[in-house]
Amino acid sequence: MSAILPDFRLDEPLLTQVLTILEGQIDPYLQQGFVSANMVTRLAIDGKRLQLGLVYRYPCQSSYQARVMSLTKALAVLDDIDEVECEIDFQAPIYTQATDANLRQVKQIIAVASGKGGVGKSTTAVNLALALAAEGAVVGILDADIYGPSIPLMLGVTDFRPQSADGKTMTAAEAHGITAQSIGFMLVDDQAAVWRGPMAAGALVQLVNDTLWPELDYLVIDLPPGTGDIQLTLSQKVPVSGAVVVTTPQDVALMDAKKGITMFQKVNIPVLGVVENMSFHICSECGHKDHPFGANGGSDIAKRYQLPLLGAMPLQIALRESMDNGAPIMVADPDSEVAGIYREIARKVGASLATLQRQAQVSISVEDDE
Repeated sequence: MSAILPDFRLDEPLLTQVLTILEGQIDPYLQQGFVSANMVTRLAIDGKRLQLGLVYRYPCQSSYQARVMSLTKALAVLDDIDEVECEIDFQAPIYTQATDANLRQVKQIIAVASGKGGVGKSTTAVNLALALAAEGAVVGILDADIYGPSIPLMLGVTDFRPQSADGKTMTAAEAHGITAQSIGFMLVDDQAAVWRGPMAAGALVQLVNDTLWPELDYLVIDLPPGTGDIQLTLSQKVPVSGAVVVTTPQDVALMDAKKGITMFQKVNIPVLGVVENMSFHICSECGHKDHPFGANGGSDIAKRYQLPLLGAMPLQIALRESMDNGAPIMVADPDSEVAGIYREIARKVGASLATLQRQAQVSISVEDDE
């Protein structure tokens, strides 16, 4: 993560007062003051109008207005300031150290995994990608589920076919504001990918490296369920920044989710947290909240491995129908409660990656000093 060189143009007494107030503003996702989090990029005064520049290391565009109002109120206690002019930017930290030219366009790679199938992993991957984009990031998604690609259907781009101008690289699809690639774009109708493990893993590497990715803040990879060849190849060949593990509250799903978490730990990929799907159902008639698949499973496994529970998603017909119709809930109903949960997950994931990157930078600096 490149260091930010702040541009401060205030007299010392006022600068100290302003920085003290900004440090007292604790970011809810980074759990740091704005100064400690290296978010303040510019301070200048024009009469009694303070010009403030901020940069976020995680996408949170929907909360900008509330943040500006909070800062304005906090700074208004100073006699020298009557007005605050705030300019906010977002810059994702750069993690990827890829040797492949196409992948060097990507700043962060997020793997979405599950120990078993049928827990809503692909639904999570798609809506996470769309939520990151809705919060201001440039996002791509890779369907790495070689045997059961579902991203084309979920994004409504089943008729796309990648093109290659040089016989070495291939184009990706555009859908709902994100870039997408999938083996499903290359299979015709109900054709199946009948490959052994090494062949499937090789296909994944080719998909990742040969796709002409644009400049991306985040590339979300939808992994196949399990802990086999494809997952191991990903950890060895692709610079993954962090992983999100998806489960349901059922004991059998939780048992497999534990395997997924320990797999990522063994290959030194940070697990960013757990998403629990089918967590509860609310009756449309009476509003009663039920837990048909059990309760607290996701939170229990998160506590066991000292991970955050990123979100608990309801069992909802509209969520399933939106995916089948090629218009995910983040697109079909962006102001819904469920879409709000996905936005919250996106902010938590982005902030977690930013925190990991900052910790790594501090560690390197300390080692260099020694």
